Amino acid sequence: MEPIEFTAADREQMGALGITESRVWEQIDIFRRNAFYVRLKSPCTHRNGIRTLNDVEIKRYLHLHREAARRGRFSKFIPASGAATRMFQSLLQIYHMPQYLMTHEELQQRAERGVAVAQDFVRFVDNVRRFAFVGDLEKVLTRDGLNLDCLIWDRRFQAVLEYLLTERGLNYSSLPKGLIKFHRYRGECRTAFEEHLAESYSYVENGSSGCSVHFTVSPEHETDFRRLEKRMAPVYAERYGCFFDVSFSHQNSSTDTIAVDMEDRPFRDHTGRLVFRPGGHGSLLNNLNALQGDLVFVKNIDNLVHDRLKEHTIQWKCALGGFLVEVQERVHNMVRRMRDGAAPGVVEEATLLASRELSIRLPEGFDQWPRNRRHVFLVDHLDRPIRVCGMVANTGEPGGAPFWVEDATGAVTLQIVEKAQVDFSSQEQSEIWNASTHFNPVDLVCGLRDPDGKPYDLRRYVDPNAVFISKKSKEGKELKALELPGLWNGAMAGWITIAVEVPRITFNPVKTIFDLLRPEHSEDEE
Repeated sequence: MEPIEFTAADREQMGALGITESRVWEQIDIFRRNAFYVRLKSPCTHRNGIRTLNDVEIKRYLHLHREAARRGRFSKFIPASGAATRMFQSLLQIYHMPQYLMTHEELQQRAERGVAVAQDFVRFVDNVRRFAFVGDLEKVLTRDGLNLDCLIWDRRFQAVLEYLLTERGLNYSSLPKGLIKFHRYRGECRTAFEEHLAESYSYVENGSSGCSVHFTVSPEHETDFRRLEKRMAPVYAERYGCFFDVSFSHQNSSTDTIAVDMEDRPFRDHTGRLVFRPGGHGSLLNNLNALQGDLVFVKNIDNLVHDRLKEHTIQWKCALGGFLVEVQERVHNMVRRMRDGAAPGVVEEATLLASRELSIRLPEGFDQWPRNRRHVFLVDHLDRPIRVCGMVANTGEPGGAPFWVEDATGAVTLQIVEKAQVDFSSQEQSEIWNASTHFNPVDLVCGLRDPDGKPYDLRRYVDPNAVFISKKSKEGKELKALELPGLWNGAMAGWITIAVEVPRITFNPVKTIFDLLRPEHSEDEE
């Protein structure tokens, strides 16, 4: 294989993105290594890593949350930069079909034969007026002298999809989920962005009636988000009697990763330029780090519920927040005591706290280590960011799950693992994965400050080996893409991690347009 050489133009391109050549070489080495699976030891289950809270504990945690919120300690971080393309995937397939396959009869026949995209489209047409965005769709159609009911009656389905999905109308297939109308209420319809404001005030608002909410958005859509925030934040502020401090940030281009061809050589487009791709949601660790927050809720943009069902979500958010307040205070007090010296019994107390309360697995033979060595180990493992992760019972949802994972040194830690990180060619690893009882709904609350109140540098606690490699295509050619350690996966691998079971009702993601038809997203119960 010919050696790889970068040109002056390549280096200029890297520099414009804020990426060093040495960083590119590191990424190429990752592709060549090609072995990045984690080693699962066992799933986290009840009595083996998953905590459950009783009513007495919940009552105490709700109080602790309320007191911390009054002091302005909480804020919320919402990754919201991804486009909603997958949400409308089946409708896009129908839209791009040849006209002769778009007839009502053909679609009905395909649906009756079990063709999924045809079934989806029939369902869309039958339920179009149940979607919160139907009013906006009618407006853009009326602007051009068209009528939704007439188009459907005349079977002009492609026109309906064109005005829903493309720039000619709402352009929903290219918008981020945050800008899409999710829920209908009497007298209004709310975007996902608005729903996060409506939800956040209940558990983020401080004693001065301020509510700090941060969205990560793509640069091309920031203007739209700011326009929506300027128009609607005052409406919700007046309604809930609080002030929304809304901020935005972008995924930094310096976190983009080099793409390679199937021989692990830098992939170039038809002009000869290197191809860099976004490094995945793990890149947003830099955004979270830059906030220098105190106690921060992290929640996906699409995990929302209608107002009539928000009570459960809010209660459990507050409970997790209060749980973190209590745990963090105990950890910080212990670290401060250990910094003051090896007081009698402090190492033993710290050992019990770490192993029984914080899901920290101690190394084999730890009890026989010299006292000073145990002291150093415990201070190092306690003086870290803390995350409390809500986990729901596994009902087959695709995504990550909590596991005990063994690293190359033999250390075992509690991690959130994605399916792509597991070697399913191993029967043992496959069996451990399938034995999982819980699912990660991305319901986190994070303690980001040390015992002195200073923000941790979160970049110190990343597992650089917890990457994803996937196959993509560009200009008709295959390439390999590299995603950095995920925000709640490898990017937080070195944190203190505690998993707490939360009810399934708190997890209501909108992955496809049809999830919006579920009772959790409807104005009325079905």
